[in-house]
Amino acid sequence: MIRARTMRVLASAVAIGCGLAMAGPALAQKEQMITVPDFADFLAIDGKTVWATNKGRVEQWSRKGKLAEVPIARPCGGMSIMGTDLWVANCKNGTLDRINIRSAKKIAAIATGIANGKEGELNVVTGAGSVWIASDPAGGIARVDPATNTVIATIPTEAGAYYLAFGHGALWAASSKTRTLQRIDPATNTVVATIPLGQQPGFLVAGEGAVWVQEQGDGTVAAIDPAINAVRGRVKVGENLKYGDIDTGGGKVWLRTTDDQTFVVIDPKTLAIRARIGKAEGSGALRYTPTGIWTSAHDVHTITWWPKPDTIGK
Repeated sequence: MIRARTMRVLASAVAIGCGLAMAGPALAQKEQMITVPDFADFLAIDGKTVWATNKGRVEQWSRKGKLAEVPIARPCGGMSIMGTDLWVANCKNGTLDRINIRSAKKIAAIATGIANGKEGELNVVTGAGSVWIASDPAGGIARVDPATNTVIATIPTEAGAYYLAFGHGALWAASSKTRTLQRIDPATNTVVATIPLGQQPGFLVAGEGAVWVQEQGDGTVAAIDPAINAVRGRVKVGENLKYGDIDTGGGKVWLRTTDDQTFVVIDPKTLAIRARIGKAEGSGALRYTPTGIWTSAHDVHTITWWPKPDTIGK
């Protein structure tokens, strides 16, 4: 997302056709835009608030304004919250930083290494009682025990497997370099499946019955069936998807785009595009909550709250 400025093809061509034939971007009901100075980018949900990475800090925002700020040398990539702690990659120091979200203080910095420290395109995820981060550009994911703040395992992967998701009982790692998605068993810390993908895979999410991966170079979202470890379909969204974000919730897939609109709503069962919402604002992040969608747009220095997600793309 920082770089942007400016599943097989669907078994049913009808599903793709419906997606491309949607009307132009629409506005959600009474979205609230909040000005955020500098470069608000990646987001993590904390109850009714949201944490955002920014230049030299992470910040907590509510719909009423900024609530907290914690200095981080260079926060990068997607963050994750487990319990009362926010986990953030620190690309300058090569550490995984742990922030207590109640006191808004950094309580640990773990020397994991950061696999994509130059560009900062990666993410931290939590699952199976651990925190996971791509730590080696040659191919390695560090598993951190939050009870001890130590790396307890490093899982060899394909080179460039910077993009992670946890769900369906597994850790999933996408590599833009090798155009693959790898499934990792947290019980054995080993890769148990490798799935070929399209051009330039990026951020992904596990939910709503599948693993959803942005194929940024193709402008598609691939739906991977975790029961068979294979692509079950694709959604053609636009010319490309450089560079955005993706989440699931409320029976929908939510895709933050750079071009054409702010975000797209996808039906996880039919793979049809159900709505194109907002105007193009450059790249940024997106996170779903049952009461609203948070998006960021660093090029125009805003975060936005989109209420009533159950009515969007209905």
